[in-house]
Amino acid sequence: MKNLTDSFVYLGHWPYAGSFGFNTDILATNPINLSVVFGVLIFFGKGVLNDLLDNRKQRILNTIRNSEELREGAIQQLENARARLRKVEKEADQFRVNGYSEIEREKLNLINSTYRTLKQLENYKNETILFEQQRAINQVRERVFQQALQGAIGTLNSCLSNELHLRTINANIGMFGTMKEITD
Repeated sequence: MKNLTDSFVYLGHWPYAGSFGFNTDILATNPINLSVVFGVLIFFGKGVLNDLLDNRKQRILNTIRNSEELREGAIQQLENARARLRKVEKEADQFRVNGYSEIEREKLNLINSTYRTLKQLENYKNETILFEQQRAINQVRERVFQQALQGAIGTLNSCLSNELHLRTINANIGMFGTMKEITD
């Protein structure tokens, strides 16, 4: 460690330390050595540099080729996706059209079914009304008949004497007797 610090201390004692200048001594600057080193580097390094550059060029070309292949693959996938999209859109349109026509068909079927049901209900209503009318007419007839019968019985009971009653019975028996002879 002491040697390292000593070397920095001695730098300050050099006459040219800390100043800048141009050295014109050709042997002190070693331009011949430098030109030999550069010549050897160029001679032997040229092949290595060419190989490095060729390798780099090949990698770049391969990368470009791979990129082009990937691009072409992506374009093909895009075209396939667009074709599938067109197909799906066509199918969606068909489903939409079929769905609307199916809805219209179902609507017409529902309307027709409702119309038939209403017609049947109307017929049942009319039949029920006729039945109720007949029943009411029959009830009125029965009431009128009962009242007429009660009136006739009342009239007969009040007007008939025993003798008239016997004659009416005998007349009816005679009438039944002649009817029986005619039928035999």
